[in-house]
Amino acid sequence: MKKFHILTIFPEFFEGFANTGIVSKAIKKGLVYLNTVNLRDYTADKHRTVDDVVYGGGPGMLLKPEPIFAAYEEISKEKKPYVLITEPWGRKFDQKFAWELSEKDEIMIICGRYEGVDERVKAIVDQEVSIGDFVLSGGEPAALVIMDAVIRLIPGVVGDEDSLRVDSFSDGLVGYPNYTRPPVFKGMEVPQILRSGNHKLIELWRRWKQIENTYKKRPDLLKKAELSEKEIKILHYIKKGKEFEDFISDNKV
Repeated sequence: MKKFHILTIFPEFFEGFANTGIVSKAIKKGLVYLNTVNLRDYTADKHRTVDDVVYGGGPGMLLKPEPIFAAYEEISKEKKPYVLITEPWGRKFDQKFAWELSEKDEIMIICGRYEGVDERVKAIVDQEVSIGDFVLSGGEPAALVIMDAVIRLIPGVVGDEDSLRVDSFSDGLVGYPNYTRPPVFKGMEVPQILRSGNHKLIELWRRWKQIENTYKKRPDLLKKAELSEKEIKILHYIKKGKEFEDFISDNKV
C-alpha cells in the first residue's frame, strides 16, 4: 500500500480528490492510503495558530515550524516518509520524477501557504518540488497534481497498464493522436492507416506522430530523448517537411 501524508491547513481541499475516479478506486482497493493532516490539530495554543509574522520585517505571514514538526514526528514514529515541500523554485515535477516517487512506500507533502514556511522546516525535507514556473495561493493544488501522477503508476490502479507505456513523456516524447468511432465526423476522417489492421505500420505511424508532435510542440524534449537510428531518420524527414507516406515509400516499409 502506498501511503500519502498531506500536511495542510485546508484538509477539506482533498475530499473531492479522494472520492473521485481512479484515486477513489485505488483507496477502496487498499492500494493507496491518503492521510490528510490538519496542521491546526498540532498547535499548542487555544486559537490553533499556524502562522506568524516574518522576522526582520516584510509582507505576509509564514507557517510556523512547531505544528509541522509535531505532525512529522508523530507520523515518523512508525516509518519515516519521503518528505516533499511545494516550492516555486523546487525540482520541476515531471514524469521521471513521478516514476521515482512511485517507488517510495510513504510520501509526505507539506503544503505551503501565505509567504511559505519557516526555513527551519527544510531540515526534515528530502526534496523541494515545483509543478511549474508560477505562484499558487498554496501548495494544495500542486500536491493534488503530484499525487494523481504518482497514484496512476501504482500497479493495479490503472486498468490497462499498457497505457502507461505510451503515455506522453513516458519515454521523453509527447503522445500521438488517438481516434474513436465514428470514422468520419463533420467531414473529419480517422486516418486510414489506423483502420488498416496493419499493426506493424500503425505502431510506426504512432511513433512518427510522437516525434512529429514533439518536434512541433516541445522541441526542447528532443535534446534529451534517446532516439534509435530509425527514429533519427524519421526526425530528419519531419524536419525536411516530408510526410509519413514518403518515409514508408523511400524505406520500403
